[in-house]
Amino acid sequence: MNAADNAWVLVSSALVLLMTPGLAMFYGGLTRSKNVLSTMMHSFFIMGLASIIWLFYGFSLAFAPDSLGGLLGGLDYLGLRGIGSELFPDLVDSSKTMTIPGSTFMIFQCMFAIITPALITGAFAERMKFSSFMLFILLWITLVYCPVAHWVWGPGGWLSGIGAMDFAGGTVVHVNAGAAALACCLMIGKRKGYGTTHMIPHNLTLTLLGAGLLWFGWFGFNAGSALAASEGAAMAFVVTHMATAAAALAWVFTEWMVSGKPTTLGVASGAVAGLVAITPASGFVGPISAVCIGIGAGVVCYLAVLAKGPLGYDDSFDVVGVHGVGGAWGAIATGLFASKAVNAAGSDGLFFGNAGQLWPQIVAIVVTMIFSFVMSLIILAIIKAIVGLRVTEEEEMAGVDTACHGETGYNL
Repeated sequence: MNAADNAWVLVSSALVLLMTPGLAMFYGGLTRSKNVLSTMMHSFFIMGLASIIWLFYGFSLAFAPDSLGGLLGGLDYLGLRGIGSELFPDLVDSSKTMTIPGSTFMIFQCMFAIITPALITGAFAERMKFSSFMLFILLWITLVYCPVAHWVWGPGGWLSGIGAMDFAGGTVVHVNAGAAALACCLMIGKRKGYGTTHMIPHNLTLTLLGAGLLWFGWFGFNAGSALAASEGAAMAFVVTHMATAAAALAWVFTEWMVSGKPTTLGVASGAVAGLVAITPASGFVGPISAVCIGIGAGVVCYLAVLAKGPLGYDDSFDVVGVHGVGGAWGAIATGLFASKAVNAAGSDGLFFGNAGQLWPQIVAIVVTMIFSFVMSLIILAIIKAIVGLRVTEEEEMAGVDTACHGETGYNL
């Protein structure tokens, strides 16, 4: 065990946990004031629910030795049995070296299991019943997140076996959440008055604060995924920042040209898009490549957000456009810009002489999208048949804060 590595990953775990309250603020500011508490409640409730799932069986399904042909981990670590101070080198893929206790690795990965379903909630904000939300998150983590995490990061996972590279969660977290978000938008339907009533963010100050916390916490997300206080962690930190800076600028300038005004929501959204896109590539690319990835994210994700109007789905806070599209771009960009000069344990991408790396990246994106989308539809259909999905029209018009929680965000 290396004490410095252990300390860095523990600090990174705290940084990643902070991202979920940051996300609550980011989403809370984007909603209407009558739904601010219910929106923030989603993220905070998931911090509890996902953690308990992870303790009892989630970590085992994702990271125990393979039990189903690369599709799912076994039951070796139920209730964290055997996960203590010892090293578990079989818990990580071949591009990383385990020098930290199994308990540290487990709690670091727990924070990813928290924020991934929290991202989805931005798609159905302002209209889903809290009981339905609870059931959806419970089933989604169990049936979707844990298998996909095993495919990409678990020992014997089939996507890592074909050579797909995802350093910190572009596929596992963002493509996965984006596909599920689209399923939620289509299954739950549009908010009442969508397209005819102005549904503007009620507190962009809160959203900017949330974006800042996400940017800050993301250093733990990406650089912590090196699992060591190493040169690789330092480079992942650098490229995360540079890609985010480039994406924020690219979104703002694109928005300025298209709509005539640069906005605070644009700079916040662009920063998040850059964070999303660099995530899978953060351990495999250098700073100049990171800037290219960030510029691409700022432009592509902005255009994807604009497309939701013509496509006709109501994604409340643009989870599909930012996380789904941004994660897919980042995974493809990994196959373009990855360089063994940055990480000798990885692979070169297309621009460094290895066109073959694009194929496993595309397979990982397509398979994850289809699996997450279809499974999410099935889960939602079951919940709809049992308890329903939406609050009543009267409750939605009054606000979900009052209808579901008996509270109001502001008493002015």
